[in-house]
Amino acid sequence: MVNHKQSFSSKFLFLAASFVLVMFLKNANSAPFDEAGNEGEMEDGAAWTMVQKSGNQFVLNGQPFYLNGFNTYWLMVFAADQSTRGKVTEVFQQASAVGLSVCRTWAFNDGQWRALQKTPAVYDEEVFKALDFVVSEAKKFKIRLILSLVNNWEAYGGKSQYVKWGKAAGLNLTSDDDFFSHPTLKSYYKAHVKAVLNRVNTFTNMTYKDDPTIFGWELMNEPRCESDPSGDKLQAWIEEMAVYVKTIDPKHLVQIGLEGFYGPSTPNKAQINPNSYAQQVGTDFIRNHQVLGVDFASAHIYPDSWISQEISDAHIGFTKTWMQAHIDDAENYLNMPVVFSEFGVSAKDPGYNSTFRDALISTVYTVLLNSTKKGGAGGGSLLWQVFPEGTDYMDDGYAIVLSKALSTSNIVSLHSKRLNTYNSLCSWKCHWGCKKKHVLDNFQLHEEL
Repeated sequence: MVNHKQSFSSKFLFLAASFVLVMFLKNANSAPFDEAGNEGEMEDGAAWTMVQKSGNQFVLNGQPFYLNGFNTYWLMVFAADQSTRGKVTEVFQQASAVGLSVCRTWAFNDGQWRALQKTPAVYDEEVFKALDFVVSEAKKFKIRLILSLVNNWEAYGGKSQYVKWGKAAGLNLTSDDDFFSHPTLKSYYKAHVKAVLNRVNTFTNMTYKDDPTIFGWELMNEPRCESDPSGDKLQAWIEEMAVYVKTIDPKHLVQIGLEGFYGPSTPNKAQINPNSYAQQVGTDFIRNHQVLGVDFASAHIYPDSWISQEISDAHIGFTKTWMQAHIDDAENYLNMPVVFSEFGVSAKDPGYNSTFRDALISTVYTVLLNSTKKGGAGGGSLLWQVFPEGTDYMDDGYAIVLSKALSTSNIVSLHSKRLNTYNSLCSWKCHWGCKKKHVLDNFQLHEEL
C-alpha cells in the first residue's frame, strides 16, 4: 500500500530540489550578483542597506549573508592619480563579474608618498577625494568595503609613523608598540578615526558612517604587540578603540584585524598555531574578540609564511585545521561570524604552481561551504589579492589577475554562485518545518552531477 504522506513529502522535496537546480543554472549564466544574492540590477535606496550581525551570522535585509570577497589595498592611492584611477573601476568590474561582494582596502596612508594623513589630523583633500571615489565606485558595482584604519607594519605609514610624529612632538618614546599605550599617540589615532567616519563623500554627499557601502571598520591591519607577550597592552587598546569607533558610528560592524593566533588565555590551543612564535606576538584570538564593540572575528591564512616557504601538502592540512578551529571558536565562545580576511599563496614560493593555488582556494571555499550549509559561523573569506591587468609592478607575489587566471576565476565564480544560492534559500519562508538542509543536500548532489 502506498503511503500518501511519504509520497507527497518525497515529491515536494524533489520539486524543491529541482527548483534550486533551475535557479542555479539560471544564475550560472548571469552576472553581476547583487548584495542579496539575486540576479541583475537593484533599485537604489532602501534595498542597499547595512549589513548587520545576528548571533554567528551576518544578516542583510533580514536574511543570512555569507560573503565571498577580496583584498586590493592600494585603491585609494591609485584613485588619487587620474592616470591610474581607471584601475579602480577595472578591479571592481572584474570582481563583480565573478560574484565577489566585499573588498577590503586601506583607509590610511600616513606620512608617506601620496599620504592621506600628512601629519596628525592634517589631510590631503585630494587623496581624501580619491577615497571618496573608491567608496562611490564600489557601490556602482554592488561591492561593499571593509576599511582598515591603520597598519601594524611600516608600509603606508603604520604605527611606526605615529611614533615618529610623537618623537617629533617631543615625546619620550622607546618602541613602536608605544602606539598602543601612549595617550598622545592614541589621541592621534582617535582623531584619524573621527575624520574618516565623519567624512562626507564628495561624490555621493553621504557621510561614511551612514553609508551601507561600507561593510565595516577594521581597527588595524594585523596588530601585534611583541613587547608585551602577555597580551594585556594590546587588549587594553582594543577595548578602548572598539568602543570609541562605536560611539561615533554605532551602525557599522567592527572587526579588529587579527591574524588569528591563539595567545596566553588559551594555552590548550597553542598547538593549533602554525609555530611557537605565534603565541608570543601579543595577540590572543578568543580574548581579543570578546571585547565590547567587536562584531566579527578575523583570521588570516598564510602557511607559506608561517610554516615553510616550500610548497607542501602540509599547507592544505594546516589550512583545514586552522579554519575549522576558528569557526568552532566563533560558534562556541564568541557567538559571532569569523571572516578569513586574507588568504593566498605566493608565486615566489619554491615549488609554486597555479594548480596548488587553485587547490588552496578550493580548500578554503570547501571548509566555508560546510559551515554555510549548517548556518555556521564561517562568514566568508577575502582573497589576497585581486589585481587588474597592468599593475604587475605592485605584485607582492600573491596577485591574482582574474582575466589571466581562468581556472582560478571559475573556482571563485562557482563559490559565489553557491553562496548566493544558499543565501537565497535562507530567505525562503519555510512552511514545511524548515527542512532546508535536505534541499541543500539535494542541491549539492545535483551540482556535483
